[in-house]
Amino acid sequence: MRLGRVRGDPSGDAAARRLMDGERRAAAREAEAAARSSYGKLVAILASRTRDIAAAEDALADAFAAALAQWPRDGVPANPVGWLMTVARRSVGHAEGRRRTAAAAENVLRMLDEERDEVRPDSFGDDRLALMFVCAHPAIDSEAQAPLMLQTVLGLDAERIAASFLVSAATMSQRLVRAKRKIRDAGIAFSIPDSGEVPARIASVLSAIYAAYGTAWEDVTGADSKLRNLAAEAIWLARLLRQLLPEDPEVMGLLSLMLHCQARSAARRSAEGAFVPLHDQDMTVWSRSMIEEAETHLRSAARLATPGRFQTEAAIQSLHAHQRMTGERFAEPLVCLYDALARFAPTTGVLVARAVAHAENGDSAAALAQLDEIPNVGRYQPYWAARARVSWLSGDEDAAWTSARKAAGLSNDAGVRAFLLAGGFRGTGR
Repeated sequence: MRLGRVRGDPSGDAAARRLMDGERRAAAREAEAAARSSYGKLVAILASRTRDIAAAEDALADAFAAALAQWPRDGVPANPVGWLMTVARRSVGHAEGRRRTAAAAENVLRMLDEERDEVRPDSFGDDRLALMFVCAHPAIDSEAQAPLMLQTVLGLDAERIAASFLVSAATMSQRLVRAKRKIRDAGIAFSIPDSGEVPARIASVLSAIYAAYGTAWEDVTGADSKLRNLAAEAIWLARLLRQLLPEDPEVMGLLSLMLHCQARSAARRSAEGAFVPLHDQDMTVWSRSMIEEAETHLRSAARLATPGRFQTEAAIQSLHAHQRMTGERFAEPLVCLYDALARFAPTTGVLVARAVAHAENGDSAAALAQLDEIPNVGRYQPYWAARARVSWLSGDEDAAWTSARKAAGLSNDAGVRAFLLAGGFRGTGR
């Protein structure tokens, strides 16, 4: 129904404007959703043709800008992803036309003709995974491999990626630019490595998937639209790897780890939005099917008798879940697992968690010493939250509150801040 107005009465115009504004916002949301869900897929397809990730990203930026301009006016197309691919490929074609001869431009036009066959949901999985393995090519700096996957396949920005790897955004941006230039200049092939090359590349792929899941996990309330569905994407990629590498115990371990965590995600906040620590969570809202699947993958990995980082992390999450479900304390086994994990992956996050495990097992002096040895933790919020807990267990109440206030000040999550400032670090039973 079209809205009109009575002469001299502006209410009809106001209603029409409100309707148009609503339609624009709805179209903008559709464009954002399409960008979030398809970014990595489209980059993978475009870059597999151009061998230039930066050019593929530029073309997609043009396509998303066109969507924001046209969809509110003309309506959202029936196939948003196909629309974006068409526009992006035209952008690539224009760029190629400026750089190459007319013959090269004909190849790009031929590429557009093939679009209907190539832009299929069932082809995206292989394209995305192929791009992740490209990013893990040994010619690319190892420090840039996982971050490059996070940006090109999962669409995270350099600032968010930098936070995951505890470096500055400027440093991370430089790494990513150098890595993309390396792929373009070296003409690195966009293909899944053969079986002999997989062991050298799989670790970076797993690290990127884990970092993506961890980034999504930090957004407890789901307030950041850019991270929406990212946890599900990470689990989906792990399942894809499980099919590709059915006998890889670390792939099983990573999938088990994420399923254990995801099973408890609905219990992390109260109905009022308050942060709920694991020991207080309502187990009735845990996903038992996810926990059972996680345990199945973990047992399958254990049978291969080749322990590694992600299997150990999954075993830790399994023990935490059983500790909550049974009421038993597994403090000593957890210390053993965290010590093993620190040998596999001595990252800042692992070392901080290991210190807390030692304190929970009654050795707060050793835990404080371990915390004191960890470098560059000034603005690492989990460190100060852990220090608050360890200091409390050691009997130093003043130091505990000082660290808790520091942790609260570094947190962007209002629920976590309130939890820390209310003394949540004291836990229960101590």
